[in-house]
Amino acid sequence: MPDRLIARRTFLARIGVLGAASAVGTAIPLTLPRTATAADADVLLKPLVDLLQPLLAELSRDTLSGLVVMTCPGPDRFSRAQGTPRSEPGAIEAGAPDFIINALDNFLPFPDQIATPLATALATALDDTGIPLPPSLHSLLLGQVNTLDQALMVILRNDQAVPLSLVVALLLNLLATQVNPLAVTGSLLSPFARLSLDEKCRAFELLEGPNADLLAVLDSNLPEPLTSSLAGLLQFLAGALLEFSAFGAHNEFAVFDPGTKELIERPVGWELSGYQPDGVVDGWNEFIGYYEDRTEVSA
Repeated sequence: MPDRLIARRTFLARIGVLGAASAVGTAIPLTLPRTATAADADVLLKPLVDLLQPLLAELSRDTLSGLVVMTCPGPDRFSRAQGTPRSEPGAIEAGAPDFIINALDNFLPFPDQIATPLATALATALDDTGIPLPPSLHSLLLGQVNTLDQALMVILRNDQAVPLSLVVALLLNLLATQVNPLAVTGSLLSPFARLSLDEKCRAFELLEGPNADLLAVLDSNLPEPLTSSLAGLLQFLAGALLEFSAFGAHNEFAVFDPGTKELIERPVGWELSGYQPDGVVDGWNEFIGYYEDRTEVSA
């Protein structure tokens, strides 16, 4: 079915998977043998699934790096790509990508009952927007795209918990190409990271608002009654992503040693905000002894 495969290729490009596979040069088999049994197909897919998982992790990191510099840009390539570079350290130097990946995958209260169907929706959705793909993304033959597609479905539909950071990254990339179709290709790994700051803000407007195109992609794959609450959950997710990005850029996550429970260097956020300019102190003069030199107080 060439039409379906072509639509699928466009969708894989829009969520960043096809571009990342092409950029990284993942060794994708031409196609799975048509004579293979289901058991044989599983065996043949496993090596590609193993190759694809670290690529998806890198795609997530690239996408979320493009996210965190929205709230705290610095001298990094993601800030330059969005058009707001600054000389002082920013979210990337503060370790915010690691913080938000850890928060999404382990702490953000986004229920599995929603995250798993979203992942399934992204695994099955097709694309009929007619976004033209650049020649650089035609290097993979349709048979290879089909094989890549099957491997992605294995990952997103497996019985284990799908990392929420990956689901968020795929969503943001889909929205990025809705804002700017040319974002399907570029120097960075993910479509969202290639957007300007204004374009990223428009992508968040789509995530927070009644985005008919996005809901159409996701609604058709979600079971009832989740469809009725999907728009509200996406709106919550949009707000949480920006809040966690800002928090990740201004906390001590990257420089806190859990073994010694001490900071190993001055946090970027402290430097940016001027907090504790003389370093960590063990106590303030105002709290040493009794107030105004009193040595005792009456009952």
